[in-house]
Amino acid sequence: MNNHEKKKKLVIVGAGETGEIAYEYFTHDSEYEVVAFSVESQYLNTNNLFDLPIVPFENLENHYDPASYEVFVAVSYTKLNRVRTNLYQQSKQKGFQLATYVSSKAFVWHNVEIGENCFIFENNVIQYKVKIGNNVTLWSGNHVGHRSIVRDNCFISSHVVISGYCEVQENCFLGVNSCLADHIKVDKDNVIGAGAVITRNTEYGKIYTGNPAQPSKATSLKLFKIDK
Repeated sequence: MNNHEKKKKLVIVGAGETGEIAYEYFTHDSEYEVVAFSVESQYLNTNNLFDLPIVPFENLENHYDPASYEVFVAVSYTKLNRVRTNLYQQSKQKGFQLATYVSSKAFVWHNVEIGENCFIFENNVIQYKVKIGNNVTLWSGNHVGHRSIVRDNCFISSHVVISGYCEVQENCFLGVNSCLADHIKVDKDNVIGAGAVITRNTEYGKIYTGNPAQPSKATSLKLFKIDK
């Protein structure tokens, strides 16, 4: 689809690596035309990226009318997803509709529910009646089993297996090759380490590693230097 055929105009909030990747995916695999980038003034070190303008986020709505342009917040799991979540919420307060990207190479069953400002990469398998909340990233190659729920502001890295009837609560990070058994509930603000196998429900704010996974003494909020 070339730019003349694209029907929607998009501003990407974020101009780092995730912003560049978002530009690539939206440009080559969506109905959106990316027209600009936006960052907070303190991070505005250059005026353009990919020959597109970078404008201050603080007055984004003065440059691009929320009635005509959508926004996608392209930030990774910085501060355990807090930075992305804050920019997402501010964008909504400015009146923007938040776009979602779902790769054409993802398998998404017809009755899956996906929220706004989600970034769903190639080779994800999202099964029967799964629910994905708002502001969720599913990097490449994950499996989300039937009737599972991934709630708002989570970041699922790559090759993660979420079995059936699981629930991943808000603000979690699931590392590469981690695995949840059936009917597992991952509590809020959890960090599941790479390769960890979760066989029991987890506790709030914990970091889990190993097989079977065990909680560490450090908390996720301390690891990411977060004040509640």
